[in-house]
Amino acid sequence: MLLSQYFLPTLKEQPLEAQIVSHGLMLRSGMIKQQAAGIYSWLPLGLKVLKNIENIIRFNMNAVGAVELLMPCVQPSNLWLESGRFNDYGKEMLKFQDRHDNNLLFGPTNEEMITDIFRSNIKSYKDLPKNLYQIQWKFRDEIRPRFGIMRGREFLMKDAYSFDIDYAGAIRSYNRMYTAYMHSFRDLGVSVVPVAADNGVIGGDLSHEFHIVADIGESTLYYDKVFNLLAEDLVGDIEELKTLYAAADDKHDPVLCPLSANELCVSKGIEVGHIFHFGTKYSKLMNAFVNDKQGNLVPVEMGSYGIGISRLVAAIIEANHDDRGIVWPEEIAPFKVSILNLNIADTKCSELSNLIYNQLQSMHIDVLYDNTDERAGIKFAIHDLIGSPWQIIIGNKNAANDLVEIKHRATAETEIISVDVAIKKVVGNLNVR
Repeated sequence: MLLSQYFLPTLKEQPLEAQIVSHGLMLRSGMIKQQAAGIYSWLPLGLKVLKNIENIIRFNMNAVGAVELLMPCVQPSNLWLESGRFNDYGKEMLKFQDRHDNNLLFGPTNEEMITDIFRSNIKSYKDLPKNLYQIQWKFRDEIRPRFGIMRGREFLMKDAYSFDIDYAGAIRSYNRMYTAYMHSFRDLGVSVVPVAADNGVIGGDLSHEFHIVADIGESTLYYDKVFNLLAEDLVGDIEELKTLYAAADDKHDPVLCPLSANELCVSKGIEVGHIFHFGTKYSKLMNAFVNDKQGNLVPVEMGSYGIGISRLVAAIIEANHDDRGIVWPEEIAPFKVSILNLNIADTKCSELSNLIYNQLQSMHIDVLYDNTDERAGIKFAIHDLIGSPWQIIIGNKNAANDLVEIKHRATAETEIISVDVAIKKVVGNLNVR
């Protein structure tokens, strides 16, 4: 993409309304624009990150046999009356009426609707297990929206729902999704701490939250230091991670904790995923019964599994930034490479810039070519701000000798090398799916 044709409304100054780092950087880098309290437009740069995250999560959901569908944002109240949650969910549920006085709501979650879809179509154990998921916008009328998209009212979520004939099958589905979540976060280039959690309004007796460690997190995490060694290199064994001690807030009892003070890490975490097993809560209330092998009607066992995709963007920025801007994990960066032509009036600079741009595009690599006539200092500031993992810088002196400068955003290391070597080095170091 040519920067001269792109829509990238960056800001030089820190916005006054930004209370946390991610909010400020998302506004400054032109990723989002606030339209109302807790409601944002996602501009091109931000949308690219959302789509990159979506694609990685979708890959891992499909890999464990989950099947994608799409449910509406607006739901009829009758399904929630069946489950008993219409009046119990609380003021976060946005309720309204259509012109025919039908009671509707903007879905904060989808257990009722997916149960209705299931009960209308599946009647036998032979059609189980099933796992259905969607990537869809949700709305919860937060009493005090804050921290940008971290605590917004409208948010993008991946929500999945499993259906099994019995408890043993439901736990197998739960463990399969736990593993898929750990693989998803690893593929996103981030490490998370999974902790035992309360089921809350969803219901049930088994759940885990997944947290990214960050100073502004609202939860306090207590976990085995060994987890850091396994998680940071992203090669730790999933089953081994599950056996390590990890708890959050009231789930941690210092008296009963199996770890000594020297073995325990304590930090703040941002919740980015939550999985639940809630058994037959919704199937019994909403008559989602199937025939078992003996021909008996039994309530289906269910679980639900959510990842806050839009919140994940902010959480990743909170954990990956410096004083110059965002430092994206390569896997989800909106552009893998930025090409900075420092003198567009110079024939040689433009020749090398175009050559590199065309070669990277031919390899299907997301590249942003800064072909604007801005000063070099402004170009450096913009591309550090938006966080492309690699920068290829073309200036008069180096270009005259068929050389370019490459810069790794995360380490700030630079090197002056030939065009061919620069392309090979950058491409060779990219973690491109």
